[in-house]
Amino acid sequence: MSTAAVVTGKHAGSLRGARLPKWAPLAIAAVSIALGLGISAAAGLHSKIQWALIAALLHVVGTYGIAARVEGRRQAKDRVATSLVWVAFLLAVVPLASLVWSTVRRGVKVLDLYFLTHSMGVVADSEPGGGIYHAIIGSLEQIGLATLIGAPIGVLTAIYLVEYGRGRLAKSVTFFVDVMTGIPSIVAGLFILSIMLMLDLQPFGFAGSLALAILMMPVVVRSTEEMLKLVPNELREASLALGVPKWRTILKVVLPTSIGGITTGIMLAVARIAGETAPVLLLVFGNPFINNNPFEGAQASLPLYIYQQYSQSAGSPHAFNRAWAASLTLIAFVMILNLAARGIARWKAPKTGR
Repeated sequence: MSTAAVVTGKHAGSLRGARLPKWAPLAIAAVSIALGLGISAAAGLHSKIQWALIAALLHVVGTYGIAARVEGRRQAKDRVATSLVWVAFLLAVVPLASLVWSTVRRGVKVLDLYFLTHSMGVVADSEPGGGIYHAIIGSLEQIGLATLIGAPIGVLTAIYLVEYGRGRLAKSVTFFVDVMTGIPSIVAGLFILSIMLMLDLQPFGFAGSLALAILMMPVVVRSTEEMLKLVPNELREASLALGVPKWRTILKVVLPTSIGGITTGIMLAVARIAGETAPVLLLVFGNPFINNNPFEGAQASLPLYIYQQYSQSAGSPHAFNRAWAASLTLIAFVMILNLAARGIARWKAPKTGR
């Protein structure tokens, strides 16, 4: 063995410098939480948010101080950045977990088979009993019709912008898509309501679907557009070089390659409109009875049902419990949609064989 190799092996450990043990971040976090609780108790702070913020600040400061002393300032900055990422992650996850826990804890009180298979009918909001069957039917029909309208238009618009869009028309379409992305849901409802007033139409489920489709289309356009841009141009060029027409290249090469992302984007758009209340309140009006026809008569929906029950919850614990049970059902509905989207995306994704 050469002298250089011996020297390199002898001093390899010293060149790396001192390192904190793997359990150090957890220890610093535990001490920060304990100090945050102690400072909050001494200062008389009763809010969990306050002591959590104090603990997060102590964790970041403590991480930098200890890491700078042991590992140096450069490594300390890296550890502080990692700590900030974890703090931001917890700030996002903790409220979400708290929301889900509160909804499950309060919603399971009346959520059973009877609740899912019966409507309110002649049951008053202050009385026990009743269910959300009529609201489930209304939501499924309204969201389904909105998806049938909004998803194809959104996907075709995105295909035009990515594959064909040039000049002023493409710029105008992009501008209006950006504008539609930010419009409040109540504006879409008022737009459809103005058309209904001109035609002297009464509230019905399909009117709500039209407003929801307006809200859905820009989300589908943006997500589909980004997925289509991720398809390598080499695939398009190879297909065109073989003499395949452009429309067939899009249909057989581009769309199958990006179908997973497109499906996920559509499901996100569905989740976006599933909880909209304002357009439904304006256009569908609500109905305690079962209405299977979205093209005639007022119809219920889950967001509207939740709003109506919660507005009556001050004088009735039964309405309060029904509102939370319907909220839990709506969350489960959105979760099932997302799981279905992931399954479809994996099923339709391009297969790589040997």
